[in-house]
Amino acid sequence: MDKILSLLPGYNCGSCGFKQCKDFAAQITDEATLTRCPFLEREIFRKNLEQLKEIVGKEKIKDEVIGIIDGLKADFSLGPLHEECSCREDIHPLDGSLEIEIGDILHYRPLGCPVTHFAKVIDKSPGIFTVHIVGPLHRLGKNDFSFKDAGLCMILAFEGLVVKGKVPSMCQTVKFLPEHCMMQKVHSGIVVSVEGRRLRIEAIDLKVW
Repeated sequence: MDKILSLLPGYNCGSCGFKQCKDFAAQITDEATLTRCPFLEREIFRKNLEQLKEIVGKEKIKDEVIGIIDGLKADFSLGPLHEECSCREDIHPLDGSLEIEIGDILHYRPLGCPVTHFAKVIDKSPGIFTVHIVGPLHRLGKNDFSFKDAGLCMILAFEGLVVKGKVPSMCQTVKFLPEHCMMQKVHSGIVVSVEGRRLRIEAIDLKVW
């Protein structure tokens, strides 16, 4: 990003939609994005523009995010927040009778996913539990590992940082790949919060077209 920033005009004028050139530099992912800066078309910055196009072309190939199980291309991969172990997920157990507390380890299967998950509860509200994924099936059988079986759960939201790919806009429907997904399958959803590279995505679905 430092190289891209050094080639931008540096006027911090806001014409591109960002407050400063450094914010714009962090979002440049293709040649179309470069057109948001009106000064790059001026003769004085023409060589800079050509260098930027070359850099973006190389980065675009490097930053492609492809799901392994379905081969679909995602807009971005979603990683954990700083000093956390995985993306945050909001889940809703279909069996509402289970007593669940913060700190509990849950054993469950997301609706539409064939893989059983283990997750640690880090927050709760009525019917909704925010969790970190902490392990797949191989943790079964360990003597020091206790959990509660939550059965089938709906996945309501993901929250994390864009690790690779373009940061989307509010209300955008996106295809994304959670880094901790054991199948490396592309998910879809709607972005409801953007703060830098931190996103919250709701209306989660494993069906992607």
